[in-house]
Amino acid sequence: MVFWTVAALLTLAASLAVLLPLSRRRTPDDSGQNNDLEVYRDQLSELDRDAARGLVAPADVAEAHAEIARRILKADKAGSPVVATAMVSSRAIAAMAVIAVPLVSWGSYVALGSPDLPSQPLAARLAKNADQSTVAELVARAEAHLAANPEDGRGWDVLAPIYLRLGRADEAVTAYRNAIRLAGASASREAGLGEALSTTAGGVVTAEAKAAFERALAIEPADLKARFYLAAALAQDGKAQAAVEAWNDLARGLPADSPWSDAIAGAVAQTQASQTQASSQQASAERPGPDQAQMDRAASMSPADRQAMVEGMVASLDERLRLNPQDAEGWTRLVRSYVVLGRADDARDALRRGVEVLTGDDRGRLSAFAASLGISVAD
Repeated sequence: MVFWTVAALLTLAASLAVLLPLSRRRTPDDSGQNNDLEVYRDQLSELDRDAARGLVAPADVAEAHAEIARRILKADKAGSPVVATAMVSSRAIAAMAVIAVPLVSWGSYVALGSPDLPSQPLAARLAKNADQSTVAELVARAEAHLAANPEDGRGWDVLAPIYLRLGRADEAVTAYRNAIRLAGASASREAGLGEALSTTAGGVVTAEAKAAFERALAIEPADLKARFYLAAALAQDGKAQAAVEAWNDLARGLPADSPWSDAIAGAVAQTQASQTQASSQQASAERPGPDQAQMDRAASMSPADRQAMVEGMVASLDERLRLNPQDAEGWTRLVRSYVVLGRADDARDALRRGVEVLTGDDRGRLSAFAASLGISVAD
């Protein structure tokens, strides 16, 4: 009803725009016959003046009057039909316009338009107008639609990946959750939710994100995004080799021009580089600490030399145990080293850390050894 009311008002405005110029009455001043009548009247006045001065014979005056009068009558009769005809023509045109404008315009719309076409879904309108609208305009339109129709699951489904591409990850999480709640779970929606959650966490595949990716794979085992991020989760958990194998397996099934190829290659290279660096640091930290013979030699050195040698070896042993704490013998050597150096507080700290990570007999032996040196956790 609103549409037809607006259409009627627009039609009326268009009709008035046509009718107003055509409906103006033509005035006598617009007729070319008025000029002839004025000339004839001037001739009569001039003839009367000449007769009064005696310049024209009375017989000639009468004859001239009669001739001019005939011309005036002729001009007056010729002019009146012209004006009348023009006025009649204008009114006829105006009447035709009043009828023709709405008939032609509304008839054309009925024939060419679609007045009964139902409203298009949000996704269809966005796809149809994408070439004519900017991304900001599309997002604003979608947000306005969803503000008025918050239960439109398809609308949330369309908006969620746009939010993610724009870097609005928090809003993407909300949009994906609404889409899943209203339109149901799908592999793409669950994987999109997982990606949005990972993005909000700075690229870390959180437990919630991992669960979303696993749900996506349960729906579609070949989902590329879910497989990629689950491999990244393996790398983050310290399972670098398993992650690289998962990525390589994913890459083998991709076409040569897949956009995922570069992402997988970059992830593999980064993980392998990190793995190499970690191995190097671990090898460096695994240099053995001082044994009893080394400690005895250190006792015979000058205080300065002994301090420099022992401090270096003890620091190396302490660092190795922080990286690989499941080494009962190493904890024993570290506690003994600190006792020899007279650093009782450091010895107790090493004992406490060793007791926390060791289990069973290894823990008991470490505690017993420390007690023999006069060191205990309770001190």
